[in-house]
Amino acid sequence: MGLFSFLFGGSKKQDRILEALEAGAKIVDVRTPEEFKRGHAKGALNIPLGKLAQKTAQLQKEDQPIILCCRSGARAGNAASILQSAGIQSINAGAWQTVSKLQ
Repeated sequence: MGLFSFLFGGSKKQDRILEALEAGAKIVDVRTPEEFKRGHAKGALNIPLGKLAQKTAQLQKEDQPIILCCRSGARAGNAASILQSAGIQSINAGAWQTVSKLQ
């Protein structure tokens, strides 16, 4: 357990998100544009889940891990499967608020 986890009750998932953020990972929010407009993590790119498969080539060019978020984590989990199938390292961060708090 890392010091951050020990002090703040974090999890291995939070540690992975923090490490990815520090490494310059791109944040992709897979909610609808309407949901995204109501709030999102700083610097997040909005790619709705239904359009993600069309954007995999673009994301592969980024050559960095992708942090995925949505409202609860369900869509981000589906998105992680899509990206991992394309060979893109990705992390399902769950709710966008989780990422926002860790920034």
